[in-house]
Amino acid sequence: MPDMSAHLALTQLVPFAAEELDKNKVTPGVLGFVVFAVMALAVWMLMKSMNRHMGRVSFEEAPDPAATPAAASAENPKK
Repeated sequence: MPDMSAHLALTQLVPFAAEELDKNKVTPGVLGFVVFAVMALAVWMLMKSMNRHMGRVSFEEAPDPAATPAAASAENPKK
């Protein structure tokens, strides 16, 4: 019955953990900082990649030949 003894040990340790916990001094710790730093680095790398990709995009559109009256008259010359 190793499961029962582990459960019994955990139930006896929980009150000790509750007594030592000071709610005014709880901090995220090193793990919280590492997770935040990794997420910040990932966002920075994504923004850098996005800026690089947006710089390669050409937004200039060719003029629509149907919209200009000079192009329409050149395509259909009157005889």
